[in-house]
Amino acid sequence: MTLQRRTVLSALAAAGASAAAPWAQAQATWPDQPLRWVVPYPAGGGTDVLARTVAEAMRQTLGQQIVVDNRPGAATNIGAQLVATAKPDGNTFMSADNAVLAFNEHLFTKLPFNPEKDFTYLGGISRFPLALVVHPSFEAKTLKEFLAYARANPGKLNYASPGNGSPHHLAMEMFKNRTKTFLTHIPYRGAAPALQDVMGGQVPCMFLDLAAGLPVITSGKVRALAIGSAKRVSALPDVPTLAEAGVPNTEVYAFQGILGPAGLPAAITARLNGDLNKALANPAVLKRMSDFGMEPLPGTPEQFRTMARAESKRWGEIIKAAGVKLD
Repeated sequence: MTLQRRTVLSALAAAGASAAAPWAQAQATWPDQPLRWVVPYPAGGGTDVLARTVAEAMRQTLGQQIVVDNRPGAATNIGAQLVATAKPDGNTFMSADNAVLAFNEHLFTKLPFNPEKDFTYLGGISRFPLALVVHPSFEAKTLKEFLAYARANPGKLNYASPGNGSPHHLAMEMFKNRTKTFLTHIPYRGAAPALQDVMGGQVPCMFLDLAAGLPVITSGKVRALAIGSAKRVSALPDVPTLAEAGVPNTEVYAFQGILGPAGLPAAITARLNGDLNKALANPAVLKRMSDFGMEPLPGTPEQFRTMARAESKRWGEIIKAAGVKLD
């Protein structure tokens, strides 16, 4: 090797080391500023409350404030795009649920992000089942009776949902697919007005997530016929699962986890995952989740990625069969 070539290579190596040094130093001192947790839903909803609960527990171990930034809109795509294009420095991450990770790539012809390539998966937070509920005056007292009524009145039985493409809507589409029944969809602008009309008897039924629905079920304002989880939930021990009630292979639940932008350094990914798992073992967090009928979902980033991609495949088949599109 000539002296000139050796000199050029040495200069390039020195420049590379000089450029990498500030980034390596930044990783070593991270977190050195308040962190931003993007929630792609309005303040006050179940996702927002859960994020703030977990963020407070993580603050205690990370030693930095975590600011929740609500960015609702476009079926979560606004918040997801914000995080997908954020600098991968560990200072911005988000709550990601079925919509971001399992639904939207099938509901929209084109997305402003790729759920497989544009994010760093950090870990799961929780999973909470949906329950098939009816107004207390509805004549069906069991799921078997409900199915008999639906089959005897095809297309005449309406169901409510918080909107097209919501977990509640797609849960019913899966239920219809598995049971070969036909119910008419009545979409609302949000879970609250949909539930209000089911409680008022204007619409006879809906799939309802336990995070919002547990109080109205236990108070008798609606009656739960079945739960969409693999096992019964402790808060509703007398309500059978869909499988127990005669509809196998129909688990319907919402799940949430945390994503950062793609390219997040391994050390920061490991730190965020570790502090998230510590938060999910915090008694106060576990109590809050139990109150909402939620199941904690601790684990590694890869376990969360594997689950999310499996959910995307499962729900993609239902969305395609139902012909649901949001654009």
